[in-house]
Amino acid sequence: MSHKAGFVNIIGNPNVGKSTLMNAFVGEKLSIITSKAQTTRHRILGIVNGEDFQVVLSDTPGIIKPAYELQASMMDFVKSAFEDADLLIYMVEIGEKELKDEAFFNKITNAAIPVLLLLNKIDTSNQEQLEGQVQLWAEKVPNAEIIPISALEGFNVKEVFDRIIELLPESPAFYPKDQLTDKPERFFVNEKIREKILMHYKKEIPYAVEVDTEEFFEEENIIRMRAVIMVERETQKGIIIGHKGSALKRVGVESRKDLEKFFGKQVHLELYVKVNKNWRSDQRQLKRFGYNQK
Repeated sequence: MSHKAGFVNIIGNPNVGKSTLMNAFVGEKLSIITSKAQTTRHRILGIVNGEDFQVVLSDTPGIIKPAYELQASMMDFVKSAFEDADLLIYMVEIGEKELKDEAFFNKITNAAIPVLLLLNKIDTSNQEQLEGQVQLWAEKVPNAEIIPISALEGFNVKEVFDRIIELLPESPAFYPKDQLTDKPERFFVNEKIREKILMHYKKEIPYAVEVDTEEFFEEENIIRMRAVIMVERETQKGIIIGHKGSALKRVGVESRKDLEKFFGKQVHLELYVKVNKNWRSDQRQLKRFGYNQK
């Protein structure tokens, strides 16, 4: 029996549902999902294995015009997604008319590999609007196969996955068959905590935050973790902690519950807040947090 394997990279504007789709494919919450833009900062691999296939999915940050070093690094992850893909998923949502970056758009329309254009959030549209959008994108991206979906409701998700397997090249597996992702455990601790910060804090706070898990000790019945939430200014530190530590406590309790589900084990989580001035514009700091790969 032949075996298929390949890299399937998901790109698109912020908030079009890329992370929701990948998590639906993988069956695990690897990518954090919130209603805020720029939720995904890294390129995250999710691996789906079957007896005769291995699909290596890559969720990427939403395409934006970078305003500072962190965002430039995020766009480098998107650029790299074009370089190693066997199949490209370009995700748009109902009502959208263009990609925010013309250079990326040209790469999609001139891609030498198969392109699936997924028209997401069709549960929010009617038949007439859907037909108009399909026609619009067929003209804009003539090299793409267009499939309407609802990643959130699961509509056409299985059909898309089956089509991906059909289009993949014959190849042995790239990763061990029991592997779910290429990221270490600490990465997911950081992301779960960051997700809670995105959910509970407003304005600039979530974007000025980075999380660093400094300790991760796994015992037979419990995992002990110590994580630091980094902000750029003292005022932000005060907002994160909240009155008598109440805001930080909420982040800690909710993160711990999610982490216990994720690891299937009791978790003890200690959270601290530190000021790390201008880390988003500091090349050395970005490299330390796994962003700047140059």
